[in-house]
Amino acid sequence: MMKRALITGITGFAGSHLAEHLLNKKMEVYGTARWRSNLDNIEHIKNDIHLLNADMRDGHSLEVVLEESNPDYIFHLAAQSFVPMSWRAPADTMETNVIGTIHLFEAVRKLNINPKIQIAGSSEEYGMVYTDELPITEEHQLRPLSPYAVSKIAADKLSYQYHMSYGLHTVITRGFNHTGPRRGEVFVTSNFAKQIAEIEKGAKPIIHVGNLDTTRDFTDVRDMVRGYLLAADKGQPGEVYNICSGKAIKIRDLLDLLVCMSHKKIKVQQDPDRMRPSDVEALRGDCSKFVKQTGWKQTIPFEKTMEDLLNYWRERV
Repeated sequence: MMKRALITGITGFAGSHLAEHLLNKKMEVYGTARWRSNLDNIEHIKNDIHLLNADMRDGHSLEVVLEESNPDYIFHLAAQSFVPMSWRAPADTMETNVIGTIHLFEAVRKLNINPKIQIAGSSEEYGMVYTDELPITEEHQLRPLSPYAVSKIAADKLSYQYHMSYGLHTVITRGFNHTGPRRGEVFVTSNFAKQIAEIEKGAKPIIHVGNLDTTRDFTDVRDMVRGYLLAADKGQPGEVYNICSGKAIKIRDLLDLLVCMSHKKIKVQQDPDRMRPSDVEALRGDCSKFVKQTGWKQTIPFEKTMEDLLNYWRERV
């Protein structure tokens, strides 16, 4: 019998790639979206999935969705996921990311179903990390530096609590930075790629940047979503797993890589409005626990990810 999967936030960046992966695995795919959601990311597969209207802040709508989909798997990706927005709208971030997660778990409980639930956490939960503490394991102290990070820690701990209290099959993944085609333009790799594509089409040859001195651990989104399914299938309920490359790249070097893929001569200009109130200086993860548990490994080189992302924007600007 065909397995059923429900993706909260299916219209998003990772959600759309996960939907493709699950369809390739011959699953029946359901996804939640708000009525005003942009459907561009799933336009090419919308006839192959079941799109259901729900809002994470409306517990009843989630009950209706779960009753209709009766999923074997739930992949909880819906969130306010843009870190700078969490400073501008901290309460909204908490409501969507924390109260929304409670609504989801309560809907599962009320309907007395027992799906495998993958919770998409974030490396932002680790927050203030010192260079002598790298690489970051799952046991690392959590020192959040944004309301977004706090919201993800809360969802993380709720997942553990609902597993221990009610037996929900929750597995938490702390994904480090992931990118690739369809990444939202507000995120650093996509923002750079879009600006370069616009310059190639005739815009002024200046790229506007924020802090270029931080280092991040990037994984291709297509590898990341493979990890989500492996976590749900092979992860231990109640456990937390890092998903990452284990390698760090400085944002300045990432920008240089993208610029070198263009034939244009481009100047770099720092924009004060792109600087954050506080920033995590260095993130590099250790995913050996996840690899040992599931056998996951990266398959897509970072250069290929950046090339695909730049080509994505070249087709759209």
